[in-house]
Formats: sequence, C-alpha cells, structure tokens
Amino acid sequence: MIVHDPDFAPLWAALHDRLCSGEEANAIATLRVRDLPPSAIAELRSWLDTTTRRRRSRSAIPMTGTTAHVPIRELLSVLEISPHELIPLTEKATGKQIVNRAAARRDAAALRQDLWAYATEQLPRLPRLVARMRSAGVGDDEPALRRLITALAEVIKKLPAQPPVSLPKLAHDSAGDPHYFDLNTPNGARLVSAVAEFTGQPEPIRPDLVRALLSDAGIVADRLSATVLLYRIKVVGDGVIDRRLREATTPVAVTLLDLVMHPPVLSQQILTVVENPSVLEAAMALDSDLPLACTSGHLRGVDHALLQLAFDQNIALRYAGDLDADGFQVANYIAQHYGAELVAMDAEIIAEVGSAPSAVPLGPHTDPTLKAAHGLPEYVLFQEHDAVLRRILTDQESPMRSEPT
Repeated sequence: MIVHDPDFAPLWAALHDRLCSGEEANAIATLRVRDLPPSAIAELRSWLDTTTRRRRSRSAIPMTGTTAHVPIRELLSVLEISPHELIPLTEKATGKQIVNRAAARRDAAALRQDLWAYATEQLPRLPRLVARMRSAGVGDDEPALRRLITALAEVIKKLPAQPPVSLPKLAHDSAGDPHYFDLNTPNGARLVSAVAEFTGQPEPIRPDLVRALLSDAGIVADRLSATVLLYRIKVVGDGVIDRRLREATTPVAVTLLDLVMHPPVLSQQILTVVENPSVLEAAMALDSDLPLACTSGHLRGVDHALLQLAFDQNIALRYAGDLDADGFQVANYIAQHYGAELVAMDAEIIAEVGSAPSAVPLGPHTDPTLKAAHGLPEYVLFQEHDAVLRRILTDQESPMRSEPT
C-alpha cells in the first residue's frame, strides 16, 4: 500500500499541504509533487499510463524539471479510493493532522479584531498604549494579552489610589498574582506606560523616576526591600535618617522610603560610591573616616534616589566599580548623569596591577568610548584587589564636579 511506502512520502506531503490550504479533497484535480523518486514515478505510470497514452507517448505523469504532475482523480479511481477517504489516509501517511490553515487564519483574524475591540472598550483613556500593544501583535497567547488588558483596566479604575496601595497588593487584586506587575517584567512595563498615559506624564526610564510616577498615582513600588549602605556619611540635618547616620559607627542600610520620606541633609564632603560591600568591610578594618555608599551592583531605584539627593545638595561624587563590562557601563552612566569622578577605573590602575589581576577573563567588550577612555585589562579587575582598595580608600582633594549631560 502506497500509504506505507517511503518512496511516496513526497506525494503524501504535497497532498497534506493542499488539504491544509482549505481545498476540498474532491476538488483536487492535479497535484504537483517535487522530488518524487523515479521508482514512485514508474509505479504511478504503470497504473495510469493506458495503452492509448503509450501509443501517443503522453504519460499520465508529466514532468517539469524535478516536479511531477500527478492526476489525483485518476489515481483515486485506479486505487478505488473515494475522495472522502483521502483526509484520513493523508493523516495516516504523514503522521500529521490536517488543519485548515485558511479557516484558522480567518478565525485568528476574527479573534484579533475582537481582542482589540475589547481593548478599546476596556482602556478608553489609553489609546496610545492600545496602539502600541496592537502594533506589537498578539503572538500565540491571546488569552494572556486579554488577561493583561483586563488587569490594566482594573488598575486604571482605582487611580489615583487612596489610600496608597503597594504594587504587589494592586497586582494581586487586579490579576490574582502579586508578582504580575513586577517592574522587571513586560507586564510591569505596560503598567508604567498605562499610568504615564493616564496621568499625562512622560514615560520615565530611570528606576527612581518610575517609582516616583507610580507613587504620584498612589502605587507604592518596592520602597522597603532594596537598600543602599551608607558609612561615615556626614549630615547636618535633624531628621530621622540624619540622626541614624550621625550616631552610627557601622554601615546603615537606608531604604527608598527613608530617602523619600526622611531625606538626610548632607554636609559638604566627598562621597565615594562603590559597587561592593567588601569595600565597606575594608574601610571598617582600617577605621577609615571616608564617607562611603555601596550600591551592591546594578543601579536600582534606591541608588538613583541617593545619587540624585547628593547631586541636588551639590555633593562631590566619586564612583568606583569592578573593571568588567557591567562595572564600566554603570560607571559611565553615573559619571554622565550625576557628574561623578571615576576612581580606580582607568589605565593607570590597570598598568599598576598588571595583565592578570584575577582568574576571570574580561570577555568581549563592545563600547569603544570606554575602551579608549580606560584601556581594558585582559582579565577582570575586582574591587577586592589591594591596589584598587588603596586607591578608593585614599581621601582625595574635593574634585571639581562635572555637570552631567
């Protein structure tokens, strides 16, 4: 039976494509089959080439290059197969179900039209967001997008939230999942876009400005979990955080809530911001009096809030991070936006340490500006290196703060 003959696999594959296109089985007169093996062509001709055809040298299976033109109706007649049997035989031969792609496309188009009508109805005050979502497309998960639209509509109904509500609580009540609108997710980004459009504000990018936007709408986002460490920071104010900093002999963990609700008043000093808590440990071991702040890696809302506070109070900033791809990126950002002087992140420290400051290769680095400015070591230079710690913990004369661009 040709259903199980591997030589006829191209024939069944071509039939499968035609049937999936939406064409009825009894409407297929001729089927073009590419790369049909000579043995299969010969067998088809033995069935279909009549004596009259042989006399006229006109085969029932004409060829155009490597494409055979198979008369399906004649073949079904010879094999005594009715057209309505063609679909189950094709599915059996190919091992794949026949799906009407044309009907599926029509259904999908109708579903998309219904979805965007729903979005327009649910989010009447967010036409820009709906347009952006529509241009991004539905993909394969229409229910997920419909759920997002429903959740955003629930959020908008509650704005401005009074009393203020935490972001996890808002997500739980609107979508049944406290992490649904986490700010590091696509749903979180959609929420920020929605709040910005609803309130008529420009859409922020910096984490602290994102949180400020949400806060103005009564949504409290991550004010407590993230902290920045402050050590030997000199203050002149009399607020809650000022007193904590003034009395502390060890690093003080300050939250975004602290910086927003009780911002300290800093005295004029050189504030050195570092990436790793190990630098603060080294400072304590040396009983250093150098004012230090530690961001613990990538910049979060609380870190931006501290840097902006220092900038607004005209505090001279120094920044030091690991000499790796992420460290250079963060350092460049802080120098550009907050006018910080970079410390121990230049060609001089690389030359002092040598070519192999650690066992970790630096890896590819594609920023030509940083490469030209700093030179790049072959291996990562971490802040735990003695030469880096000496440079960081040496109190410098107050640098001239460069204005950010």
